[in-house]
Amino acid sequence: MMPSTSVSPAASAPIPLRRVRFAAAALMLATLAGCASGPYPNKADPFEPLNRGVFSFNDAVDRTVLVPVATTYQKVLPSPVRTGVNNFFANLGDVWNFANSVLQLKPQNSAETFMRLNVNTFFGLGGLIDVASELGIDRHSEDFGQTLGRYGVPSGPYVVLPILGPSTVRDTAALPIDLKGDLVGYVHDIPVRNSMYVLRVVDTRATYLRAGRLIGDAALDKYSFTRDAYLQRRRSEVYDGNPPDDGAGAD
Repeated sequence: MMPSTSVSPAASAPIPLRRVRFAAAALMLATLAGCASGPYPNKADPFEPLNRGVFSFNDAVDRTVLVPVATTYQKVLPSPVRTGVNNFFANLGDVWNFANSVLQLKPQNSAETFMRLNVNTFFGLGGLIDVASELGIDRHSEDFGQTLGRYGVPSGPYVVLPILGPSTVRDTAALPIDLKGDLVGYVHDIPVRNSMYVLRVVDTRATYLRAGRLIGDAALDKYSFTRDAYLQRRRSEVYDGNPPDDGAGAD
């Protein structure tokens, strides 16, 4: 008769219990890492899962609200009227463009923007007519995010803001300053001010209706396409169209 031996459950299992626990912990960490990095890891976009969620929300708002309103706006208003509206808001924006050109110590851009502002305001019926462009005076779009980038502040990770759309940590931090530089915000009559905000959003969206359709038709992943295009454009804007060829992401 063979002597009986006592065998613990852990020893009798094909795989030691502690290895099972280790594998489970490793699987959990891998899952968490996957959630953090998203299905398509991108070092410029560490918040990709969250960003994709916000992007989907923005895209739904765009399709159900902005696109129909912008399409109606485009159909109802004649092209010269829409051009006048676009020119008017662009002229208001030149005030902040000028301020940031000065902050970035760009004398030529500052002078040209100052010229644009005066020519279009006084000879273009308050900016409704873009006389300056007809005279060959270029527009230089500048904002405080670009000013920070000019002085070496890195862009930080890519983020998608609700309603406002693509941004970076740097540009998001600069947003309150940019809002202070928006002349529409200084209109005291609240209904008039809100109407101007809405009109500007609708006019801007109407301008990009065709581009939006092309992106939707051509891009396999609309989110990635929008992100990469935004980061490339912002990098180009910070370096005035001549970014250094250092293999870095958006600055």
